[in-house]
Amino acid sequence: MTLLLATLLLLGSDVPDRQTVIAVVGAPGTDEYGRQFEEWSARWQTAATQADAAFVCIGTGKPDEASDRERLHQELEQAASDSTEPLWLVLIGHGTFDGSAAKFNLRGADVTAAELSDWLQRLHRPVAVINCASASGPFVNQLAGTNRVIVTSTKSGFEHNYARFGDFLSQAIGDVSFDLDKDEQISLLEAFIAASNRVEEFYAQEGRLATEHALLDDNGDGRGTPANWFRGVRAVKSAKDGAVDGQLANRISLVRSDQERQLSAERKTERDALESRIEELRRQKSMLPVEAYYSQLELLLTALAHLYESPLPAN
Repeated sequence: MTLLLATLLLLGSDVPDRQTVIAVVGAPGTDEYGRQFEEWSARWQTAATQADAAFVCIGTGKPDEASDRERLHQELEQAASDSTEPLWLVLIGHGTFDGSAAKFNLRGADVTAAELSDWLQRLHRPVAVINCASASGPFVNQLAGTNRVIVTSTKSGFEHNYARFGDFLSQAIGDVSFDLDKDEQISLLEAFIAASNRVEEFYAQEGRLATEHALLDDNGDGRGTPANWFRGVRAVKSAKDGAVDGQLANRISLVRSDQERQLSAERKTERDALESRIEELRRQKSMLPVEAYYSQLELLLTALAHLYESPLPAN
């Protein structure tokens, strides 16, 4: 029996549940792109370290005996399916779309959106897939599902030029200056909005037509929502059927505040349920009598305040 196995058996359920970040650096094409992609990956590693998350990087350094595609499949197979902590899968590089299949370009054989969807099926933990590549839009439709946040640099497979979104997102993911709701941490939704805004600013300042429009999907409908549908962290536009994105993405933060770290898993579940009820109530505001709306809102906000005043010990 190896020392590692013996240690795990002794620790048993005392092994702490941790977030996991898998950063996959794809085939760069040129040395310049390679340097940029490794820099983005390094930023994710820094954020993962701050978050005390497990970090795995695939695609940098000399190739192993196993291909990058095989390594990615293996890492997803080994990821704990029963964890309550998010798995972050960050794809950094280039993508292609032939009108039918969307691919992320790896060193060696590429991986398609359909294949990645199959590999993620066994995971029941929260999953955030962030595809920073060109032509990544079809990954939204292929990967969307329950308890998942899907982010892509483009809105379709036909936006095939080099995408800068991943650069800005890797800078925003651990930067609390982009904290819109003032909870002292940056959620995935806030980082998505910040990066999207900086992409828009880049093209405007360069006087160029934007060739990338990022999307976020976390309600499982596979349609995705652009950043300009949000004001702060609240969606102000919705699909024709009333579906909105953003609630799950705003609850997922890689680098967490001290207050968030102190909350137990049970108290987080209670908090998330209250916040979901508050958002649902706000969407129904125009259909309710004024007094009824504010009475219900007061009850929910009071319950939320009490929750934060007496947090349970962290797990």
